[in-house]
Amino acid sequence: MEASKGGIEGSFPQPGTEVFKAADLEIELVQTSAEKPDPNQLVFGTLFSDHMLMVHWTAARGWEKPQIKPLQNLSLHPAVSALHYSVELFEGLKAFRGVDDKIRLFRPMLNMERMLRSAIRSSLPRFDPEELLACIKKLVEIDKEWVPYSKSASLYIRPVFIGTEPSLGLKKATKALLYVILSPVGPYFSTGSFSPVSLWADPKYVRAWKGGTGDCKMGGNYGASLYAQAEAATLGCQQVLWLYGDEHKVTEAGTMNLFLYWINEHGEEELVTPPLDGIILPGVVRQSILDLARKWNQFKVEERSVTMSELLNALKKNQVKEIFGSGTACIVCPVGRILYKGENLHIPTMENGPKLATQLLENLTDMQYGRIASDWTCLVI
Repeated sequence: MEASKGGIEGSFPQPGTEVFKAADLEIELVQTSAEKPDPNQLVFGTLFSDHMLMVHWTAARGWEKPQIKPLQNLSLHPAVSALHYSVELFEGLKAFRGVDDKIRLFRPMLNMERMLRSAIRSSLPRFDPEELLACIKKLVEIDKEWVPYSKSASLYIRPVFIGTEPSLGLKKATKALLYVILSPVGPYFSTGSFSPVSLWADPKYVRAWKGGTGDCKMGGNYGASLYAQAEAATLGCQQVLWLYGDEHKVTEAGTMNLFLYWINEHGEEELVTPPLDGIILPGVVRQSILDLARKWNQFKVEERSVTMSELLNALKKNQVKEIFGSGTACIVCPVGRILYKGENLHIPTMENGPKLATQLLENLTDMQYGRIASDWTCLVI
């Protein structure tokens, strides 16, 4: 298994902390499987598979045995800390049905380790990332027929970790629930899998800040973005380009990491993305794009801040080649327009091919769907 860069704070496991084991899985299967959807008609995140994974934890007893059960509603006390104080987090990864009919996960340990970091930041109990992955693989194996027979669709895997402390006191949870649900999905954006998106850039809304939780995958980071997202829509844009600081540093685009492919101020061909400085989510696809581009060694690859003034200057000089976002849901998504200070900035991504975005998308999906062998993929069955 590969390890994520940067590691995990503290040691694992904590002294005296119990962990759940995949070998202890208790499995209850549905009597009749639900009808599978047409993979060409999928709307992102609206349909769910037959089963789910559930693991309960209490401070008194530690982790209980993991269970795979029929998909069901949760029964929660109305005072649970997840609902009142956002003591919760989630992850997102996918299972792909390959050209050889084998089912693969893509760099799943990066997701598991990021989820552990988010749990530590949320003061939720630690777990063994490898044991959680083993449980998820068993869940996907059981619901393998829910992995679409398609090369443009996949099975989205959503692990969730919530504090279930039944108290209105703001304190570290003494009860928690980790669960995983599965959803067959098609393209994330309604415009299609590789249509350019438009971004609204306005500094009055901030996605994350230094010392906050922008580098963790917590629901509060996303729910708080809906107001700005709605305003972007009224202005004719699909997503928000989040800016930070007085210099209007570019950070993320909607729920995506952002990449700029250009000729930099030194005349060098460069792919640049904002650094992991505490306000950027360390995306798995983001890391994969950086790893691929550095392996190709065809142009400079940098993780550094870029301001809107730098972008404007580069656009005026026709030095911008492509801008695109990346994420598990969309993989790679080209950017065609940015609305900034009342001016529509045309981004020539599509006019340029988009050569690099296309090349990256093809390489990543070739691995995910088994068209090429890669140690980044993990076989489920």
